[in-house]
Amino acid sequence: MSGLRIVAVDGDGMLEHWRYVHNAVVPPAALSPEDARRRSQWYRLANAYLGDVVVGCSTVRPPTDRGGVATVIARVLPAFRGRGFGTAVWEDGRAHARVLGAAVIETCVLAANTDGLRFAARHGFVEVERYVLDGERDEWVDLRLPPDGTGD
Repeated sequence: MSGLRIVAVDGDGMLEHWRYVHNAVVPPAALSPEDARRRSQWYRLANAYLGDVVVGCSTVRPPTDRGGVATVIARVLPAFRGRGFGTAVWEDGRAHARVLGAAVIETCVLAANTDGLRFAARHGFVEVERYVLDGERDEWVDLRLPPDGTGD
């Protein structure tokens, strides 16, 4: 990816870039600046830039006590899809999750995001659950890389 750089969020300006991509890709789960700030305290947030233009972002939720499961979510703005940026963002997030000790990697995709579901399937994820959060109408899909190492 010539010119693409992926960097951990550092500071309010980069956090706002991350929030912009997040909210554009998953509008039903739009975050306020304070929501994004809280997430930055719990998770590793990163942005993907093509030159000075933000094209994507990621969230890495560290492994939990339930078997070393980490969640890696890669998001790319629609205008920049199909050019390999999502794969680069995903690979960066996966590598970070592995450094944190992840034995298993999951992701979460808004069911209406058919591009995201196709992307996850191409990268070896299999669906494990569909659900609607209490008081909401949008369906979410949790996916997991199989234990045979697919996706490594």
